[in-house]
Amino acid sequence: MRALIFVLVACSAACCNAQELRWGFATADGMPYVDVVDQQLRGGFIYQLGQETSQRLGLAVHFVETPNKRVEEFMQRGHIHVICNNNPQWMAEPLRYHWSPPLYEEEDVLLQHRQQAPIGSLDDLYGKVLGTQLGYVYSVPLMAAFANHQVTRQDVRDLKTSLNLLKKQRLDAIIDMRRPINFQLAQGPAAPLQFSPWVIQRYDMHCTYGPTLPVSAERLDKVLQELRDTGSISQMLDNS
Repeated sequence: MRALIFVLVACSAACCNAQELRWGFATADGMPYVDVVDQQLRGGFIYQLGQETSQRLGLAVHFVETPNKRVEEFMQRGHIHVICNNNPQWMAEPLRYHWSPPLYEEEDVLLQHRQQAPIGSLDDLYGKVLGTQLGYVYSVPLMAAFANHQVTRQDVRDLKTSLNLLKKQRLDAIIDMRRPINFQLAQGPAAPLQFSPWVIQRYDMHCTYGPTLPVSAERLDKVLQELRDTGSISQMLDNS
Protein backbone atom coordinates (compact mmCIF):
# COMPACT_ATOMS: atom_id res chain seq x y z
CA MET A 1 0.00 0.00 0.00
CA ARG A 2 2.79 2.41 0.93
CA ALA A 3 4.45 1.68 -2.42
CA LEU A 4 1.19 2.40 -4.23
CA ILE A 5 0.80 5.72 -2.38
CA PHE A 6 4.35 6.65 -3.35
CA VAL A 7 3.62 5.92 -7.01
CA LEU A 8 0.42 7.99 -6.92
CA VAL A 9 2.23 10.92 -5.28
CA ALA A 10 5.01 10.73 -7.88
CA CYS A 11 2.50 10.65 -10.72
CA SER A 12 0.66 13.62 -9.21
CA ALA A 13 3.91 15.61 -8.95
CA ALA A 14 4.80 14.78 -12.55
CA CYS A 15 1.38 15.97 -13.71
CA CYS A 16 1.78 19.24 -11.81
CA ASN A 17 5.25 19.83 -13.26
CA ALA A 18 3.88 19.22 -16.75
CA GLN A 19 1.48 22.12 -16.19
CA GLU A 20 4.25 24.55 -15.24
CA LEU A 21 5.34 27.25 -17.67
CA ARG A 22 9.06 27.91 -17.24
CA TRP A 23 9.65 31.52 -18.23
CA GLY A 24 13.21 32.72 -18.73
CA PHE A 25 14.49 36.17 -17.82
CA ALA A 26 17.82 37.95 -18.13
CA THR A 27 18.96 39.87 -15.06
CA ALA A 28 21.00 42.20 -17.25
CA ASP A 29 17.84 43.56 -18.93
CA GLY A 30 17.13 45.64 -15.82
CA MET A 31 14.08 47.74 -15.13
CA PRO A 32 11.52 48.43 -16.44
CA TYR A 33 11.84 44.89 -17.81
CA VAL A 34 13.01 42.89 -14.79
CA ASP A 35 13.23 43.65 -11.08
CA VAL A 36 15.44 41.00 -9.53
CA VAL A 37 15.91 40.54 -5.76
CA ASP A 38 18.23 37.79 -4.50
CA GLN A 39 18.26 36.22 -7.97
CA GLN A 40 14.46 35.98 -7.97
CA LEU A 41 12.22 37.90 -10.38
CA ARG A 42 9.94 40.06 -8.23
CA GLY A 43 8.58 42.67 -10.61
CA GLY A 44 8.91 44.55 -13.87
CA PHE A 45 7.32 44.09 -17.28
CA ILE A 46 8.51 40.50 -17.79
CA TYR A 47 7.09 39.48 -14.41
CA GLN A 48 3.72 41.09 -15.20
CA LEU A 49 3.62 39.57 -18.69
CA GLY A 50 4.50 36.10 -17.42
CA GLN A 51 1.92 36.22 -14.67
CA GLU A 52 -0.87 37.47 -16.93
CA THR A 53 -0.06 35.07 -19.76
CA SER A 54 0.19 31.99 -17.56
CA GLN A 55 -3.07 32.86 -15.83
CA ARG A 56 -4.86 33.07 -19.16
CA LEU A 57 -3.37 29.72 -20.15
CA GLY A 58 -4.34 28.10 -16.85
CA LEU A 59 -0.73 27.26 -16.00
CA ALA A 60 1.54 27.98 -13.05
CA VAL A 61 4.54 30.10 -14.00
CA HIS A 62 8.09 29.57 -12.79
CA PHE A 63 10.63 32.26 -13.63
CA VAL A 64 14.12 31.02 -14.44
CA GLU A 65 17.19 33.24 -14.57
CA THR A 66 18.74 32.72 -18.01
CA PRO A 67 22.16 34.12 -18.98
CA ASN A 68 22.17 35.70 -22.45
CA LYS A 69 24.75 33.24 -23.76
CA ARG A 70 22.76 30.21 -22.59
CA VAL A 71 19.28 31.02 -23.90
CA GLU A 72 19.40 28.43 -26.67
CA GLU A 73 20.94 25.78 -24.42
CA PHE A 74 18.23 26.34 -21.80
CA MET A 75 15.56 26.16 -24.52
CA GLN A 76 16.83 22.91 -25.99
CA ARG A 77 17.19 21.22 -22.60
CA GLY A 78 13.74 22.30 -21.46
CA HIS A 79 15.08 24.44 -18.62
CA ILE A 80 12.85 27.19 -20.01
CA HIS A 81 9.84 27.08 -22.32
CA VAL A 82 9.65 30.75 -23.28
CA ILE A 83 11.72 33.91 -23.05
CA CYS A 84 10.62 37.40 -24.07
CA ASN A 85 12.34 40.71 -24.73
CA ASN A 86 14.03 38.91 -27.59
CA ASN A 87 14.74 39.31 -31.30
CA PRO A 88 15.69 36.69 -33.95
CA GLN A 89 18.92 38.47 -34.86
CA TRP A 90 20.26 37.83 -31.36
CA MET A 91 19.99 34.05 -31.66
CA ALA A 92 22.53 31.78 -33.32
CA GLU A 93 19.82 29.54 -34.82
CA PRO A 94 16.56 31.51 -34.78
CA LEU A 95 14.81 29.15 -37.22
CA ARG A 96 14.88 26.38 -34.62
CA TYR A 97 12.33 28.26 -32.53
CA HIS A 98 8.81 29.63 -32.77
CA TRP A 99 8.56 33.40 -32.49
CA SER A 100 5.55 35.29 -31.20
CA PRO A 101 4.03 38.16 -33.16
CA PRO A 102 5.90 41.44 -32.58
CA LEU A 103 4.76 42.76 -29.19
CA TYR A 104 6.46 46.17 -28.85
CA GLU A 105 9.40 48.17 -30.17
CA GLU A 106 12.77 49.03 -28.69
CA GLU A 107 15.90 50.77 -29.89
CA ASP A 108 19.59 50.74 -29.11
CA VAL A 109 20.86 54.20 -28.26
CA LEU A 110 24.08 55.79 -27.12
CA LEU A 111 24.49 57.82 -23.94
CA GLN A 112 27.52 60.04 -23.55
CA HIS A 113 28.99 62.72 -21.30
CA ARG A 114 27.90 66.29 -22.02
CA GLN A 115 31.52 67.43 -22.14
CA GLN A 116 32.18 65.23 -25.16
CA ALA A 117 31.35 66.08 -28.77
CA PRO A 118 28.08 64.45 -29.92
CA ILE A 119 28.48 61.04 -31.55
CA GLY A 120 26.39 61.15 -34.70
CA SER A 121 27.60 58.13 -36.64
CA LEU A 122 29.71 55.00 -36.48
CA ASP A 123 32.70 56.94 -37.75
CA ASP A 124 32.50 59.16 -34.67
CA LEU A 125 32.86 56.06 -32.49
CA TYR A 126 36.12 54.92 -34.06
CA GLY A 127 38.93 54.88 -31.50
CA LYS A 128 36.53 55.17 -28.57
CA VAL A 129 35.66 52.83 -25.69
CA LEU A 130 32.00 51.80 -25.63
CA GLY A 131 30.34 50.33 -22.56
CA THR A 132 28.38 47.18 -23.50
CA GLN A 133 26.68 44.23 -21.83
CA LEU A 134 28.19 40.76 -21.79
CA GLY A 135 26.57 38.45 -24.32
CA TYR A 136 24.60 41.19 -26.08
CA VAL A 137 24.54 41.28 -29.87
CA TYR A 138 24.31 44.71 -31.45
CA SER A 139 23.84 45.95 -35.02
CA VAL A 140 25.89 44.26 -37.74
CA PRO A 141 28.03 47.35 -38.51
CA LEU A 142 28.81 47.90 -34.83
CA MET A 143 29.68 44.24 -34.26
CA ALA A 144 32.02 44.44 -37.27
CA ALA A 145 33.66 47.53 -35.77
CA PHE A 146 34.28 45.60 -32.54
CA ALA A 147 35.76 42.67 -34.48
CA ASN A 148 38.03 45.00 -36.48
CA HIS A 149 39.14 46.84 -33.33
CA GLN A 150 37.84 50.13 -34.68
CA VAL A 151 35.73 50.49 -31.54
CA THR A 152 36.74 49.02 -28.18
CA ARG A 153 33.99 46.98 -26.58
CA GLN A 154 34.07 46.99 -22.78
CA ASP A 155 31.56 44.66 -21.19
CA VAL A 156 30.23 46.04 -17.92
CA ARG A 157 28.35 44.12 -15.23
CA ASP A 158 25.13 46.15 -15.39
CA LEU A 159 23.66 49.46 -16.53
CA LYS A 160 24.12 51.17 -13.15
CA THR A 161 27.84 50.45 -13.27
CA SER A 162 28.02 51.69 -16.87
CA LEU A 163 26.35 54.97 -15.90
CA ASN A 164 28.78 55.50 -13.02
CA LEU A 165 31.77 54.85 -15.29
CA LEU A 166 30.35 57.23 -17.89
CA LYS A 167 29.83 60.00 -15.32
CA LYS A 168 33.52 59.65 -14.40
CA GLN A 169 34.39 59.67 -18.14
CA ARG A 170 36.05 56.27 -17.87
CA LEU A 171 33.95 55.28 -20.88
CA ASP A 172 33.40 57.38 -23.98
CA ALA A 173 29.78 56.23 -24.32
CA ILE A 174 27.46 53.39 -23.40
CA ILE A 175 24.95 51.52 -25.54
CA ASP A 176 21.71 50.05 -24.24
CA MET A 177 18.00 49.92 -24.88
CA ARG A 178 16.27 53.27 -24.46
CA ARG A 179 13.72 52.19 -21.83
CA PRO A 180 16.27 50.88 -19.28
CA ILE A 181 18.44 53.98 -19.71
CA ASN A 182 15.46 56.29 -19.24
CA PHE A 183 14.41 54.33 -16.16
CA GLN A 184 17.84 54.57 -14.53
CA LEU A 185 18.26 58.27 -15.32
CA ALA A 186 14.89 58.96 -13.69
CA GLN A 187 15.94 57.27 -10.43
CA GLY A 188 18.60 59.75 -9.38
CA PRO A 189 19.64 63.40 -9.54
CA ALA A 190 20.33 65.00 -12.90
CA ALA A 191 23.53 63.65 -14.42
CA PRO A 192 25.88 65.33 -16.91
CA LEU A 193 24.83 62.84 -19.57
CA GLN A 194 22.98 63.13 -22.86
CA PHE A 195 21.65 60.87 -25.58
CA SER A 196 23.48 60.79 -28.89
CA PRO A 197 21.28 61.99 -31.76
CA TRP A 198 22.20 58.75 -33.54
CA VAL A 199 19.81 55.83 -32.95
CA ILE A 200 21.88 52.73 -33.57
CA GLN A 201 19.02 50.39 -34.40
CA ARG A 202 15.25 50.02 -33.99
CA TYR A 203 13.68 46.60 -33.75
CA ASP A 204 10.60 44.63 -32.77
CA MET A 205 10.59 42.60 -29.58
CA HIS A 206 9.15 39.08 -29.45
CA CYS A 207 8.79 36.07 -27.20
CA THR A 208 10.65 32.91 -28.21
CA TYR A 209 9.21 29.43 -27.58
CA GLY A 210 11.30 26.32 -27.06
CA PRO A 211 10.53 22.78 -28.27
CA THR A 212 9.19 21.64 -24.86
CA LEU A 213 6.46 24.31 -24.58
CA PRO A 214 3.59 22.71 -22.57
CA VAL A 215 0.86 24.32 -24.72
CA SER A 216 0.59 24.81 -28.46
CA ALA A 217 2.55 27.71 -29.93
CA GLU A 218 -0.63 28.89 -31.63
CA ARG A 219 -2.45 29.14 -28.30
CA LEU A 220 0.37 31.17 -26.75
CA ASP A 221 0.52 33.38 -29.87
CA LYS A 222 -3.19 34.13 -29.48
CA VAL A 223 -2.87 35.14 -25.83
CA LEU A 224 0.12 37.42 -26.46
CA GLN A 225 -1.47 39.00 -29.51
CA GLU A 226 -4.63 39.74 -27.52
CA LEU A 227 -2.55 41.40 -24.81
CA ARG A 228 -0.83 43.49 -27.47
CA ASP A 229 -3.97 44.42 -29.42
CA THR A 230 -5.99 45.41 -26.35
CA GLY A 231 -3.20 47.72 -25.14
CA SER A 232 -2.36 45.60 -22.10
CA ILE A 233 1.30 45.23 -23.08
CA SER A 234 1.70 48.97 -23.56
CA GLN A 235 0.09 49.53 -20.17
CA MET A 236 2.43 47.05 -18.51
CA LEU A 237 5.45 48.80 -20.04
CA ASP A 238 4.20 52.21 -18.91
CA ASN A 239 3.50 51.01 -15.35
CA SER A 240 6.70 49.07 -14.79
